[in-house]
This record gives sequence, structure tokens and C-alpha cells, in this order.
Amino acid sequence: MNKIIFQRKAYDKLLDWKTRLADRYALLIEGARRVGKTFLIREFVEREYESSIYIDFSHVDKITKAVKLEFANAQDVEDLLTRLELLFKVRLIPGKSCIVFDEVQRYPVAREMIKSFMEHGKYHYIESGSLVGILENVKDIQIPSEEHGLKIYPLDFEEFLDALGETMLKDHIRACFVAQRPLGESLHGKAMALFRLYMAVGGMPQSVEAYLEADDHKLEASDAAKREILGLYARDIGKYAKGYASKVRAIFQTIPAELAKREKKFHLSDIDVNARMRRYENSFLWLADAMVVNMAYNATNPNVGLEMYRDNSSFKCYSLDTGLLLSQAMGDAPEPDVRLLRAVLYDNLGINEGMFFENVVAQSLVARGRRLFFYSRSDPRDINNTMEVDFLIKNGINVSPVEVKSSNYRSHVSLDRLIAKFPKELGTKYVVCTADFHAQDGIVYLPTYMVHLI
Repeated sequence: MNKIIFQRKAYDKLLDWKTRLADRYALLIEGARRVGKTFLIREFVEREYESSIYIDFSHVDKITKAVKLEFANAQDVEDLLTRLELLFKVRLIPGKSCIVFDEVQRYPVAREMIKSFMEHGKYHYIESGSLVGILENVKDIQIPSEEHGLKIYPLDFEEFLDALGETMLKDHIRACFVAQRPLGESLHGKAMALFRLYMAVGGMPQSVEAYLEADDHKLEASDAAKREILGLYARDIGKYAKGYASKVRAIFQTIPAELAKREKKFHLSDIDVNARMRRYENSFLWLADAMVVNMAYNATNPNVGLEMYRDNSSFKCYSLDTGLLLSQAMGDAPEPDVRLLRAVLYDNLGINEGMFFENVVAQSLVARGRRLFFYSRSDPRDINNTMEVDFLIKNGINVSPVEVKSSNYRSHVSLDRLIAKFPKELGTKYVVCTADFHAQDGIVYLPTYMVHLI
């Protein structure tokens, strides 16, 4: 069977870097484990360069050991590059060759030398890693300023549709969003069914590939792939979260239960009745830096300076991928029960479906480069001053509130209260729901399969 090739939007960003920035900046690609970084880089380098050297520092083999020796013994950059050419039997061509340092966090010396490589100026350089931002991997080196960052996330819904061969539907959904018109009953039903499939399978390439390649029991194959990824993350926590692995693991395991709550804010007391934020803060930062969670913070004032009004003590913790969240929520039984996944497909989920819809909206917004904020306020003296709106996003000079509804989308009391309280600060108001696109009374009702287009 031929290898499945995913069409990733990030490929165009790599092309843009190569065209505009590669002579001055190395490209640093970050992303969670198994999110598709390595495949994307290999495909890009193979297509866009005449020759390349690919070094994976996660391998403990003769070639990697030899590379590290060459780094240690080389007299200067020119000597090192010559040694690498001979070691890999690759002729590097100025302006037409690329050197890749994969899992560069495993060998910080290579990252620290980027400044010298760029000053040398002959070739292009790509670095990648899944734990690049973790403090332990950068504390002993000087971070080079000659890096251009790019974050890779799970497949978004458009990339998922491409993988399924539904490119025409993808283009039609985008056209309808631009024209601000509904798809119509038939196409809307198809789009929602595929979006529910996207939620069940998720956007991790390994899971999507398993689903597409399975002759039958497709969801079971996908679930097995996701559980392998979740197991990998658990092992990473034990291996790399030095000094506070137990706290990080406790947070990671608690994510489904916290999102199942009505307000979905994370409560440390659910982990330990005596827990304090100062003891757990580094654990949340570790998960965020590893890119296995998406953090959302309460903004106490819904204006364009959201970061200025961020309340670090009031936050939500989403999974990087809704498919992973679903498999995590099903537990670790030896024989997974995929009825939960099928319930998502057929819209008969018996548990809190809203948590999965809210997670997939968070995932979609992050993939578009959005930082996550929400608005939460409680006033026991005035019920009209108590509200919880799921997301706030910058929209020009205003802020757009986004309320997520898995059902009963016509009722949005908190959003109505926010609009009444901040009539001038708010831009377009969105209710993300399962209904077809329409606008009514100043609110845009956006089907979930369009949320990535905001």
C-alpha cells in the first residue's frame, strides 16, 4: 500500500521561509510528538533542495555518535561542514542545500551553533523538536537570535478533508464562509457528519493514517494509534519532566474530568485538596511547552489588550487534539470500547458532548495562531453580572466573543449579558453550533466545520 501523503498548510510556510528568510534565519519547527514534523520536513527538503543532510539526534547509533564527534573536533564551521559532507557522502551546494537537525533539543550544541552557521552563509538550516521549549533543554546554551519559529499542530478540518478526498467540499465550505451564506440542508448534513468523524479520529497523522488504511474496524484502528501516542506522552512525562513528573502526570490524567465540568475551569483541588498554584505552575508550563495541551486564560476585560488583563489563576486546560481527548476519556481498558467514538459520529453521546466541541474549537483557534482567552465573572449580588463566555479573540480593533453550543444553540444567556455590558468593545459575535450558517439579531451562528475560518 502506498504511503499516505498529507497536504499540510505548513508546507507553504516552509516555502515562504525558504524564499524570504532562509539566508538570514534558520527555521525552528516545534510541535508535539507525532504531530507530523519529521515527515513534513523530509518531504519539503526532498522536493525543494538539490541535496541535504538529515541528522536525527534522537537516534543513539554510530552515525549520530560520529556527528557529535565531528562537532567536538572541528576547528571551525567550514571544517565541520566538510566533515559532515564526508560522513554522509553528500555534496553540499551553496544556496541549494539544506542541513536538518531533527530533535535538536537532544543535542543543544547544534542549536547553539546556528549563529555561526548563519554567519558562514552558504546553506539553509532547519531545526525541529518536540520538547524544544522545555527549560532543561535550553538552560545551558545561548539561544540564537537567528531562528525563525514555526509551530506545527494536528491536522485541521480542511487538511482532514483533503486526506479523505473531500477537497471540493472543503473549497465549498470556505466559499460559503466568505460569502456568509449557508451550505443548505444536504451539504450541511454531510459536512457535520465529516466534522464529527474528524472529532472522533482526531488530527494526529498516525491516527488519520490508521483510519484510512484499515479495511474494517476503522475507528478501532484509529483508537489504537491514539492510545499509542498517549502512552508515548506518558513516558515522555516520566522521562523529561524532571523533578515534578508526578504533578505533570496528575494534571495530564485529569484533563478529561476537568473539561467535563460545566464551567471547565481547572481546579487544583481535584488533584490534591492541599494543592497550591505556585507548586503546580511549572507543571502546567511543561505541558504547554511540550505542546500537548492548549492553555486558555480568563481575560478580566474584553478589549484588544487581552494579554494585559490575563488572570493566571483562572484557566482552562484543553487537549492538543480532540481525538486524543476522546480516547483518553474512554480510559485504559485492555480492549477499548469504541462506542463512545461511534456516539460522536451519530450524535447520540450520552456524556457531556460540550467538552469535546469546546476542545475542538480551542484546537482550531490555536492552529490559526490564536492565543486562547475566555471571559468569566461571578457576582453573587447581581446575577446579570455573572457570565462565562467560552472564547475571546482579537478581531481588528475589537474583540469577538465565541460561545460554543453542542445543542440548544438559541439559548446563550452569558453571551447576551456580555453584549449588554460591553456594547462598544465587542466586534462580531459568534455562536459556534451544529446548525447551518445564519445570522440573527447581530449574532453569527457558525457551524463547527467553519470555526477554523474565523
